[in-house]
Amino acid sequence: MIPDHLFDEGINNSLLRNDMKHVHLNRIVYNKTQKDYERDQRNLLSSQDGDTCEIHDQFYRDHKLLLVLFRALAVMPITRSRPGTITFSWKSRATTYAIFFYIVTTIIVLVVGYERLMILRSIKKFDDYIYSVLFVAFLVPHFWIPFVGWGVAHQVAIYKTNWGKFQVRYYRVTGENLKFPNLKTSIVIISVGCLLLAVCFLLSLCALLDGFLLRHTTAYYHIITMINMNCALWYINCKGIKIASQSLSNCFSRDVSIECTASLISSYRFLWLNLSELLQSLGNAYARTYSTYCLFMFFNITIAVYGALSEIVDHGFRFSFKEMGLIVDAAYCSTLLFIFADCSHKSTLKVAAGVQDCLLSIDVLSVDRPTQKEVAAGVQDCLLSIDVLSVDRPTQKEIDHFIQAIEMNPAVVSLKGYAHVNRELLTSVCINS
Repeated sequence: MIPDHLFDEGINNSLLRNDMKHVHLNRIVYNKTQKDYERDQRNLLSSQDGDTCEIHDQFYRDHKLLLVLFRALAVMPITRSRPGTITFSWKSRATTYAIFFYIVTTIIVLVVGYERLMILRSIKKFDDYIYSVLFVAFLVPHFWIPFVGWGVAHQVAIYKTNWGKFQVRYYRVTGENLKFPNLKTSIVIISVGCLLLAVCFLLSLCALLDGFLLRHTTAYYHIITMINMNCALWYINCKGIKIASQSLSNCFSRDVSIECTASLISSYRFLWLNLSELLQSLGNAYARTYSTYCLFMFFNITIAVYGALSEIVDHGFRFSFKEMGLIVDAAYCSTLLFIFADCSHKSTLKVAAGVQDCLLSIDVLSVDRPTQKEVAAGVQDCLLSIDVLSVDRPTQKEIDHFIQAIEMNPAVVSLKGYAHVNRELLTSVCINS
């Protein structure tokens, strides 16, 4: 996250250069328009002020339900300790509840896990053995919670707090609050869907499979729900960044069409860098969580596909409950993994595309020909009406700096360097395996 004093310094220097330009043109600096006064008022805001962040932090208000559900599942005990700030503390009530909930569920998981292991040892048939392995494997994520949840809670709290700071800076530069249309409704639908999916999935297994007792399902409800909710959380975070990217691009195109100045380009450059760092901090904050998440999904897909193909090769496709169950399990894990990779891929494409197209439409002559071809598809939708020759030298320099910043800071989601989360993640694993 760009420190507040560096962001303010960059914005103030840009405004100072703009004022000096007015002096050079023998214009009175204090002869300001209403828009100038509004901009000056916005520049008094600080992203370090909690009350200010609380006012502008629409993203937190929209996805608050997800945070509450993760606290209820004892996965991520972070809290809104004071206005504009999300924190994690080992002494908080949320952490105390999480530890108590984890102890109770651990006892249940150990009891059910012991019974499942005894069933696994007594099984002779191959198809029943594969099912028992999967049932035991689905208990493993419970024991990861302290490592992938509580262990990264402090970093996640910083990431969530930085969202509030970014929205204050967004308001300072664009003059409007960042909005997330229909995001809150989507979260409610997804959250309810995750809960119902977990309940229906386990009850159907209990009804269709011999040896999977109703009391065994008590150890799986919070685990299956947690798996679903982790995918939903990643999707919502990526969607939030995608919406922010689109809004930033639209505001940039609008403002540049009105007044294309060096100070305006510089302000949006700092704001874009802030958004790019926010995207990168998403992967760094959740690196442990989603690294283990991917490993778990790949393991389940491999076992389920192997078991289903073995049954089909040995006995033919008989549409039995066991064969269909293995196929459903592989499809379920594959779908979650695809959503995880696909939403990241779309977010990374959206972060740079809009502003880059707009920049190239302003200063086409300052960019090399190969780069123009790469983004030529979207240039038509930008500011074609701007006269390229009317852009002054300081503005051209700022445009070049902005393009260079995009090239030097590619928008990628990396799990702390271990893997880039995009569509290539799926193909690379398939090729390597």
